[in-house]
Parts: sequence; structure tokens; C-alpha cells
Amino acid sequence: MNQDQAAVFDDIVAKGGRLGGPYEAYIRIPRFMRLNQQMGDYLRSTSLTPRLRLLAALLVIRHWGARFAWATNAKEAIGAGLGQQIVDAINHKVRPVMENATDQLVCDLLTELLDKKKIGDEVYWQAAGALGETVLTDLVVTVGFYGMVCATLVSFDIDPPANAEQCLIT
Repeated sequence: MNQDQAAVFDDIVAKGGRLGGPYEAYIRIPRFMRLNQQMGDYLRSTSLTPRLRLLAALLVIRHWGARFAWATNAKEAIGAGLGQQIVDAINHKVRPVMENATDQLVCDLLTELLDKKKIGDEVYWQAAGALGETVLTDLVVTVGFYGMVCATLVSFDIDPPANAEQCLIT
């Protein structure tokens, strides 16, 4: 690492920030590494519950096929209450059937966004009415953030830990 990279790395370690995975690539651009840490901090404190944030993350990760992100986020999603059956359905590219209507709405909304690269008017207004504009916007921002992370992971071929409990089906 050069001096700027080492300074950012040391600062993140001192603050208990996240390292590894996509950060192996991001550290090459110290300014971006700092900004990315701030974006990650924001996403963990938005209007989204951890359950909805992780549902969004898994849908994006599956879409991109980012194995490292799956290994780290699928386990966290189960801990947040999504359940192994839902995680497995997403992993197998099957529409999960959820008991919680909000979870199902979010799943359908984000699947449409990822598959069609847009949200149709009917789904948009249904989601805006049920979730509110802030939650809807936080969901879309979360999709964008995880899309960036996944693009980095697959571009730099960053593998999951060898002992990963949750593995993405390829």
C-alpha cells in the first residue's frame, strides 16, 4: 500500500470498519474507500429494517452472481429473520413466497427493477402507498449500492471465504 492507502486502512481499522471483499479493490482509491465506508454506514441506518435491507441485498447479489457477497449476506439475512427457506428460494432463482406482505411487496418490486431495469407505474404507486417515499427511495439506493459492490466483486473475481456456511449456486 502507498501512504494514502495505508492511512485509510489504519483509520478504518481504528474505527472498526469493514475490510475484505470489495474493499480489497476499493483500497486502491483511498478517497473512494472512505466514501464507500460512509455509504455502507448510511445503509445500515436507513428507514429500512435489517430484514428489508438484507432482502434487497440478496436479490441484487443473486442477480449479479456475486459469491463473496452471498456468503456474507445470506448468513446475516437468516439472522435478521428472513429464514433459510426464503434465502434458498432466492438462491435457486425461485420467487419466494413470504408470509409478510411487506416483504413480498419489496421482493416483487425489486425483482421487477432488476429484471426489467425499471419499476412500472402500478408497482411503483403500490409500493409508494404501502411503504412511503422514503422507504421506497432507500430500497432503490440499496439496490444501487449492492449493484456496485457486486460489480466490483465479480470484476475482480473476489471469492468467498473457504469456510462459508452459505454458498451461492452457480
